Parts: sequence; structure tokens; C-alpha cells
Amino acid sequence: MRALHTADWHIGQTLNGWSREAEHSRFFTALTQVLVDEHIDLMLVAGDIFDTTNPSGESQRLFYRTMAAIKTRLPKLKIILTGGNHDPALRLEAPSDLLDSFDIHTIGTVHRRDGLPDLDRHLIPVPGPDGAPALYVLAIPFLRAADLTGLRFTNDAGDGTVIDAARQFHTQLTAAALARVGALPLIAMGHLHCTGGLESEGAERRILIGGSHAVPPDIYPPRIDYVALGHLHGPQSLDGGRVRYSGSCFPLSASEIRYDHGVTILDIDGRSLCATHHPMPLPAPVLRLPTNGAMTLAQLHTALAQIEPVEDVNLRPLVYVELLAEDAPAVMMGRAEAALRDAPVRTAGIRIHRPTGDDTDATPAPCMSLAQTTPEALFTRAFETKNGFPPEDRHLAAFRDVLAEV
Repeated sequence: MRALHTADWHIGQTLNGWSREAEHSRFFTALTQVLVDEHIDLMLVAGDIFDTTNPSGESQRLFYRTMAAIKTRLPKLKIILTGGNHDPALRLEAPSDLLDSFDIHTIGTVHRRDGLPDLDRHLIPVPGPDGAPALYVLAIPFLRAADLTGLRFTNDAGDGTVIDAARQFHTQLTAAALARVGALPLIAMGHLHCTGGLESEGAERRILIGGSHAVPPDIYPPRIDYVALGHLHGPQSLDGGRVRYSGSCFPLSASEIRYDHGVTILDIDGRSLCATHHPMPLPAPVLRLPTNGAMTLAQLHTALAQIEPVEDVNLRPLVYVELLAEDAPAVMMGRAEAALRDAPVRTAGIRIHRPTGDDTDATPAPCMSLAQTTPEALFTRAFETKNGFPPEDRHLAAFRDVLAEV
């Protein structure tokens, strides 16, 4: 049997006002082809299907259109989707009666029966060629504080921390599941930050439960043969490869440009599971100009001139620009925006960097009491230290307005 593990689609994401729907559409077309070419029997989507808890009609339409296209090509494919911290948990499950009939299973929140997680909802059998279960999947969505019994919001030592509560949850759920699973393979799904995983800046919200945002991989009992995780956007393995993040579908922030985006393919032979990263082409380039450091405005013009035009504006390269401050930041920002507006790109972000000089011989500012200076003098010194040049009249006017208000 072969399975495909993916996560962190973030349908509906915008970047600096630019919709990414065209990129998502192209990614889903490529994903469908991978499912067909690799003869996948089971697809696991480990959370953050949507980018917000209130996805637009267009985002939901794209999601359901994708599910329909996949099932049209692969009617026997089993699909299991779990909710992430970005997802609308109950809305994700709302059409479950209909989706279940197409062998598409959505688990957005923890379901309980008699105080315990409901195995009929969370433990999903995956049939083999003979129709009998060949493996089981523990479909676990993003866990909120209310899902973890025994969690205490105190600083006291001992049981009751988020790690203790998470470990207890997974241990009890696994133990209950084994009565049905027996000796068959057991895969778990989750959406959280495991200790040792590398997070990216700008797209991943730190998940906080009781003051902790990371839990060790060993909260998953060793009887679980593979843990398909979402939340961290860089593909990576933990616990010897047993616990794995498949990564996001394409860069969702500047820090993710360096990632080798793709999906994970699982070859399953009994309880022997082999995970392989399968790279996916980017639907549209995401660039940092320059690749390292910062550039002058003239260098920016040269770099933009080398970018090939793309007819579909929604598939043009997304560009992050790191610019040296050769003039006042507002002036530099205006010039950069004008250059980017005339280029065949989509502006993802612009940052102005003030020049860094050699301060080894600089004389430190003398110490003084507040009685020896004024608020405006302190503002002027702070502004010049931060930006490398003194404030203009408009900066001083704005400061004086604020000062008058307070």
C-alpha cells in the first residue's frame, strides 16, 4: 500500500494583498497527477487546509473542486483530513455526512463519548485489496486546551503540564485503539510543534497551550508506526523518521524560500513504513532580491530587468526586496515601489536597511540626566541611531503632534 502525506495548504492565503488562488490551483493539479502517477491508495492531509477560520466562498469552492477532481481521477482513493490551528474546526466537519459517502473523512475537533475520545470518529480503517482493514489511522486534529484533560494552568511542578496532558491523551487514545488495530500498522495524524522541529518566521503561529508551544515527539507511543504532522512548513523528520512534517505546499513567507517544498510518500509493507520526500515544482517563483544581504536601487533595477514576463499576473514571481537606505526611508520606499510596479512581478515586501558603519572608534554618547535634555532631543538621537540620518521636518512635526497629545 502507498500513502501520501501532505499538510499546510493554507487555501485563501494572501501575500501583501496578492491572492494565491492561482498558485493553489496549479499546485492541486500537480498533486492530483502525483497521486495518479505514484499509485497512491491513501492521502493524509494534516491540518491548516485553510488559512483562516473564516474562509471565503472562493477558498471553499477551490477545496471542494479539488476533492472532486481527485476522486474523479482516483475513485478508490481514501482521503483523511484533520483540522489545524488555522482551520474552522466545525465548518470543516459540517459536510462530513456527504463527504463520508465519497470516502473523504474530515476530523476538525476532538469527539468524545462517555468522557473518552470517540474511536468511531477518530480511528479510521483503511482496507486492503481484499476489503479487510490493512491499516488504521488515528485522525487527531489540532488539540486545544479543552481537549487535554488534566491540564493545569499553574507553575507548580509535577503532573498537569501541557506535555503531561498531551502524552496522557495520546497514550490513552492509542491504548484504546489497539483493541481494534491488533498487529496491523497504525498511523497517527497531528497538528502541533514537536521539540526539535525547525519553524519558519512569518507564517507559523506559535501554538500556545498553558504557556508551552512545543512538545517532545515521544508523546506519541512507540506502537504508532508513523506520525503524519502538520504545522511546521519545512519538510523534516524527528524520532528517527517515525515522526515527520511533510511541509507546506509552497513558500508562505520569505523565510520559506529556501525549503524543498513537496509531499511525503509512504511505502507500507506490514508494519514497515518507508517515508520518501517527493519534491513539487513551485506554481510561481518566490524570490528574495538579493539572495543575501541588501542591494542598492540601481542593482534592483538591474535584477528586475532580468525577470522574464509572465502573462498571468497572478502567477508572476513574488518578490521580497531588501534595499540599502541611500536616502530617507520614505523616499527609498517610493522609488522601490515605482520600480516594482513597472516590473513583471508581484511585490511581497520591501525592507529598507540603513548602512552599518564601523563603530569601533565611535565615541559613546555622554551620560546625562533627563533634566539635561528634552524629549525632542532624545527622539532626534534615537531616530538618527536607527536610520543613519537625522529626522526630516515631517518626522519632527509628527513627533511634536504626538508629544502634544500626551
